[in-house]
Parts: sequence; structure tokens; C-alpha cells
Amino acid sequence: MSKHNEQSLKEVLAEMLDAYKLRGRMEELKLMSSWGAIMGPMIQKRTVDISIRNKILYVRLESAALREELSYSKEKLIQRLNEEAGSEVVLQVVFI
Repeated sequence: MSKHNEQSLKEVLAEMLDAYKLRGRMEELKLMSSWGAIMGPMIQKRTVDISIRNKILYVRLESAALREELSYSKEKLIQRLNEEAGSEVVLQVVFI
């Protein structure tokens, strides 16, 4: 009696991410790696560091003027980042 347990690789990886509770971290990493594509080359060049902890995106910028300018559009940025990720990955942005 042979039992067939066939699944696609995509399904197996999705189950693994859910089982080990890694899906959220994978979404965060995807979002951080696409920062330059979302924000553009000028902002990417002035970004020193980017990290996400507890759904808060921390962005270290080398330009105080850019930091001030981006702080005015935080809500729009959060919406754009979450659309790119496909889920609610970021709730708040902090510019350092």
C-alpha cells in the first residue's frame, strides 16, 4: 500500500516558514533588501543602516536635511512599504 504525498516546493517552503514562525522575518528581510528600489537611488545612497524590530523600521541616514524631509511623509512611506511587502510588516518608521 503506497501513500502518495506530493506537494510543490512552494507549498513545502510555505509550510516550513509557518511551522518555524519565520514568515514575518522573511517579509522583513525582503522589505529591507528592496529599500533602494522603493525609495530610489538618491535616498539609498544616503542610507547608512536599516533594520526592523517589533514592526518598527529604523533608518539611519547620513543627511539631517533628508531625515527631516522624509519625516513629513512617514504615513505614505509606511503604506508604500507594506504594499511592497504584501502584508503589514511596518507600523512605524524612525529616522536616526
